[in-house]
Amino acid sequence: MASREQHDRMANAIRFLSMDAIEKANSGHPGLPMGCADIATVLFTKYMKFDPTNPKWPDRDRFVLSAGHGSMLLYSCLYLTGYEDMTIEQIERFRQLGSKTAGHPEYGFASGIETTTGPLGQGIANGVGMALAERVMNAQFGDDLVDHHTYVLCGDGCLMEGISQEAIALAGRLKLNRLILFWDNNNISIDGPVSLADITDQVERVKASGWNAFHIDGHDPDAIAKAIETAHKSDKPTLIAAKTTIGFGAPTKAGTKAVHGSPLGKEEIAGARKALNWEWPPFVVPEEILKPWREAGARGSAPRAEWEKRLAAAGERGKEFSRRMAGEMHAGFDEAIAAYKQKLAVDRPKVATRKSSEMALEVINGTLPETIGGSADLTPSNNTKTSQTLELSAENYGNRYVHYGIREHAMAAAINGITLHGGLIAYGGTFFCFTDYARPAMRLASLMGIRSLFVMTHDSIGLGEDGPTHQPVEHLAAMRAIPNHLVFRPADAMETAECWQAAIHSTKAPSTLVLTRQNLRAVRTDYVAENLSAKGAYELAGADGEAKITIFASGSEVEIALDARDMLQKDGMPTRVVSVPCFELFEQQDKAYREKVLGTAPVKIAVEAALRMGWDRFVGSDGAFVGMTGFGASAPAEELYKYFGITAEAVAKLAGERVRNGVPKGEDARAIPDNEPARPHP
Repeated sequence: MASREQHDRMANAIRFLSMDAIEKANSGHPGLPMGCADIATVLFTKYMKFDPTNPKWPDRDRFVLSAGHGSMLLYSCLYLTGYEDMTIEQIERFRQLGSKTAGHPEYGFASGIETTTGPLGQGIANGVGMALAERVMNAQFGDDLVDHHTYVLCGDGCLMEGISQEAIALAGRLKLNRLILFWDNNNISIDGPVSLADITDQVERVKASGWNAFHIDGHDPDAIAKAIETAHKSDKPTLIAAKTTIGFGAPTKAGTKAVHGSPLGKEEIAGARKALNWEWPPFVVPEEILKPWREAGARGSAPRAEWEKRLAAAGERGKEFSRRMAGEMHAGFDEAIAAYKQKLAVDRPKVATRKSSEMALEVINGTLPETIGGSADLTPSNNTKTSQTLELSAENYGNRYVHYGIREHAMAAAINGITLHGGLIAYGGTFFCFTDYARPAMRLASLMGIRSLFVMTHDSIGLGEDGPTHQPVEHLAAMRAIPNHLVFRPADAMETAECWQAAIHSTKAPSTLVLTRQNLRAVRTDYVAENLSAKGAYELAGADGEAKITIFASGSEVEIALDARDMLQKDGMPTRVVSVPCFELFEQQDKAYREKVLGTAPVKIAVEAALRMGWDRFVGSDGAFVGMTGFGASAPAEELYKYFGITAEAVAKLAGERVRNGVPKGEDARAIPDNEPARPHP
């Protein structure tokens, strides 16, 4: 058959696998797979470097479907090119419980799915992170081991999302020329024409951010091929604005919103079969069409084998590359942390935990060459830069510190992309209240189960005069509510070092380190080899006798709990203090340990400069809580703690009253005592 005819039939295989799977599921988005089938066919069969028999080949090209609702495009390509776990049975089970073909692509479900997408725009920022990781690893290990591209396919909606501009601007500044972004320019959204809500000239917008960008016909395979080759020669990232028809081939619905997010229906599919001359029944791809697809998939085995020879010949450099790509821990890491903890036991520094974090990172970054840090324009406040992490730029990708700019969402999503690429341990910082901007990407890190690290400073009213706009109140509860996310709030330098150690060892869950602006005294003054913070909670100070009171606290309130304990014990009330640096890790401990830590004291109190939400697992529904119920105010930190009643005196008074009078029940028990006046207004 003629070359164009062969291309059309290969692209139609994507179209009919997609529309038939969506029809069987009675759910899905046929418009994008049908409209972008020509792009995917050219890319996967002529330009993408990959090997389905070795889907984790480190030097493969990455493909990210940012417009994740079009997932059947990706699943079809994986099946057609011969990925072993993407069978025709999986295609037929699209969107069914337990299948590998979820409604939106989910990382870890099947080989060839490089990231979880669906929330629009995040895939663009994931791609930026992957492309950045490629350049960093290339600078550190050379062209012979690292030399690949990152391709991203996005839609109109992705480009409307604010994260797209954050990510595009960052990629332009860093000149990530191995990043190629296809825009499915079909001018249709769920509500109707894109012009209902947006008239942006996207090509000019992207050019203004330092990109190469141009228009093509997204249904012309020669134009698509030429565009990719042009992008390969560019010294900038490239946007290929591919003009397409959504639902291409559907006789009455193509080019309309009707084809975006609903099955086509039997009559429309029958009409498409006739219009595109596709004579085969659902889920059947004839051998004459499947064969060239499978041949395209097999094309990657030879370059992969040659790459493996280069890796074997690379000696120690190759061994270090393999260690890092496998995510294996450096042999000296835990020993370095142990030595640092011994030093802290002697020095007992009184510093903010953001400074404690910087001190720990100085040790970590000096031991682990794979760390790469950054901040959203808050480096002096987040304390995320150390002596080893020089500023990364387009002129020096080998350095280890990224200035993300004021782009919290893109920073978090790019960190996910760096982590997914492999070979690097990425962390980035901002103020804790700005998790409001970053949380969608932090949530996806949890969903994917990857080691993304987030440094969040200025964690409470303790930041002081900046006031309630910057004082987190509900944020601890919100972050702890995300499944599979480790939220660490250390109490001093010792706990901070342990929390960092636990976070770096956590390869199946992301971590957020929540850190203070104000100085905290050392509460752990003796060296203990075991990482106590990795247990999530532990007894920091025991009671003199059988405990009548247990005070639970995290972070900056641990020293308040210790001071309250001293007052109570002087008053003849045996009191113990439990430090709780990580709820999630405590829940992972065995029942016997949890019960031992919770203890049997009749009076239980939690103290934290945040909301009560979550603390009932420690103090029970009738337990007491000293903390916040509303927003903070603008004043020095010490004054705010007194004003809102988060003091050792308030804790001791409440505990003493409960010992003497008994524990009240119901709402009377849950209510914060009269220790939090209304937020002052002029």
